[in-house]
Amino acid sequence: MARRLIFAVIDGCGPEQLRRAIDQGRAPLLARAVREGAMHESIAAFPSVTPVCATALATGARQDGHRIPGMNWWDRSRGRYVEYGSSFTASRRLGIARQLADTVYNLNGRHLAPELPTVFEALDDRGVRTAGTTYLVYRGRYRHELATGTTINRAVAAVFRRPVMGPRELFYADLFASRDVPCHSQFGMPGQRDQHTGCAVAYIVEHDLVDFALMSLPDNDTHSHKQGPEAQVDTIAAADRQLTRVADAAGGIDRFFAEWALVVASDHGHARIDRVASVRSAFERFGIVGPTDPESGAGRRPSRAARRGAPEPRIAFCPNSRAAMVYVLDREERDALLPEVVDAARAADGVELVVWRDDAGGHIASGPDLPDAHLRFRPAGDAPPDEGWTTIRDERGGTWHVDGDLDLVGLRVVDGRASSASHPDPLARCWSALACATSGDVLLSAAPGVEFPDFGGVHHRGAGSHGSLRAEDSTGILVHCGVGRAVGEGPSDDDPRGNPALDPDAWSIADATPMIVRHFDMGRDADRESP
Repeated sequence: MARRLIFAVIDGCGPEQLRRAIDQGRAPLLARAVREGAMHESIAAFPSVTPVCATALATGARQDGHRIPGMNWWDRSRGRYVEYGSSFTASRRLGIARQLADTVYNLNGRHLAPELPTVFEALDDRGVRTAGTTYLVYRGRYRHELATGTTINRAVAAVFRRPVMGPRELFYADLFASRDVPCHSQFGMPGQRDQHTGCAVAYIVEHDLVDFALMSLPDNDTHSHKQGPEAQVDTIAAADRQLTRVADAAGGIDRFFAEWALVVASDHGHARIDRVASVRSAFERFGIVGPTDPESGAGRRPSRAARRGAPEPRIAFCPNSRAAMVYVLDREERDALLPEVVDAARAADGVELVVWRDDAGGHIASGPDLPDAHLRFRPAGDAPPDEGWTTIRDERGGTWHVDGDLDLVGLRVVDGRASSASHPDPLARCWSALACATSGDVLLSAAPGVEFPDFGGVHHRGAGSHGSLRAEDSTGILVHCGVGRAVGEGPSDDDPRGNPALDPDAWSIADATPMIVRHFDMGRDADRESP
C-alpha cells in the first residue's frame, strides 16, 4: 500500500535559507526529511512569479501547457488586464471585485488549461482521497459551495455566485470549507494562512479523511517581501511547526515518517532589491492601454490621454515584479511593431535581458548595461535551420539549435551538456514562456537588484522579490522523503521521478506532480500484484 502523502509548498523558500534554518536547529522536521530523503535545488518557470510557478507545481507543466503566464497579464480574448494580487493598490486600480474573481474563480475555472489535469484531478480520478488548502490552484473533481455562515462570507457572495470544483476536502480562506473544522484564516490574511493550513490538515489527518493533502504555506513569501530573503529563517521555522502539527496528528513524528511520504517544494526564490526602475516609461510612446477596463467607456470615446495629444494605445504593459511583458494589441500590427518594441526594451533602465519570438525562433538579447549580445534558439529538429547554428543538449534532456552568444545567459557546454549557474535552464524556460498562448510578445528580465513597480506603484526596495530569469529568483527547493515507498519500507536510492532521461541533479518545479502521481500509481500496482 502506498504511503499517504503530504505535499507542502513553502512559498518563496530558497535553498540557502532552508539550509540555514536546518543548521540553526529551527526546522527539525524538515531536517529529518532531508536526512531520511533528499533535498534538491528546483528551478522555477520564467517569469518566476507565484501564479506561473504555483500552477507548474500543481500540474507538472510550465506555462506553455497550463497557460497562466504571469501575476499580471493581458487577456487578448477579453481585451483586459488580469491581476492576481500584486498588491492591494494594484488591485484597486483594476477593481477589487474583478481581482478577487480572477484569483479565486477565473484562474481555475477559465484561465487554467481545461485539458491539463491538476494533481487533484489526477488523484481524484484514481480514487485517492484528496485535500487542499488556500492555494492558487485547487481545481479537482468535487463541487464546493461558498460557505455563508459569516458576515464577510455573505458579503463576498456577490462576487462568487457559483460553486467551484476542488479536491474532495477543500479549505480555502474561509470561503470554501468541505466540513466544519475549528480553523479560521481571517479571509486569508497574511500571517494567518500558515496556521489555518496547519489546523485544517491536522484535523483531517487526525480523523483519517485523507490520503493526499496539499499544504499551502505562503507566509514565508509575504515575510520575505517585507523583510528580505535573509529573514526567511523565522518563517521557515513557522512552516516547520505547522508540518510538525500535522505529524503529531498522524500519531507523532516517528509514526509519521514510517507511514507517510512527504514532498516539500517552493515555487521560486527571492532576490534582494536595491533599486526600482520605472520601465513602463520606455514604452509610453507606443500608447499603453489601461489599466482601465476598455469596456468601461474608454473604448467608446477618445481617452483623456488622447485628448491631451498622447498616442492611442497600441500595446499593453504588464509588470511582474522582476519581470515584465509587453503585448501588441493589434495582431495584424505585431510583425511591424515588434522590432520597435524590442529596441525600446533593450534600452530601458533596469532591464538585463529581452526575450521574444519570430519566425526564426526564440531570441534573447542584452539590456542597456551589458555589452551588446544576442542569442537565437529553437527546439532541435532534424537539422539546424541554416549555417551558423549549432546543436546543444541541456541538463533535462532537451536539445536546442542555437546561434549567438551563449555567455549572455551564462551557458557552458561540458561533456556535451549545456548548463548555466547564473540563469538556470534558460532556453527551456524562455521557450515555455514564448510558446504560451497567453504570454506577452516581448518579455523583460530585470537586472540584479532591480524591481519594476506594479500598477499601484508598489515595490519591495530594501527587501526581497522575484520574477527574473536569474538564479537568485529562480532557485527553490524540492525535498522528498518516503516517495515511491510502501508503508514500512526504508530509504531508497531510486530517483522518484522515474525518468532516466533526467539528470539526477537537474530538478524543476514541474517534477513535483508527476512524482506524486507516480507514487500513488506504484502503490496501486503493488496492491494488484500482492497475493
